Amino acid sequence: MKTCQMTKLYVKYSFVSRIISGLECDAVVHLRNGSYGLIEIKLGGDTLIGEGAANLNSLAEKIDTTKMKKPSFKMVLTAVGQYAYIRTDGVMVVPIGCLKD
Repeated sequence: MKTCQMTKLYVKYSFVSRIISGLECDAVVHLRNGSYGLIEIKLGGDTLIGEGAANLNSLAEKIDTTKMKKPSFKMVLTAVGQYAYIRTDGVMVVPIGCLKD
């Protein structure tokens, strides 16, 4: 696990995090205030984005919210695209180029 400073918040990230019953996501971003987000990394394409979003939703549903907070966000990070958007299921789809600046 690494720690870096990003916009005055400390962010911890761990890759290939197995959280619950064999489900996994590619990254979990933990903020200093205790909130966190689940991230799937996909090259792109509607099919892969849909699979990533379905995996994130399945994982989020299995989190016991009596023991920990629910994720603040779920995001599919893609390699291509010009615009970020939020799907109807609440999963953000963000091209990596949108993360600069």
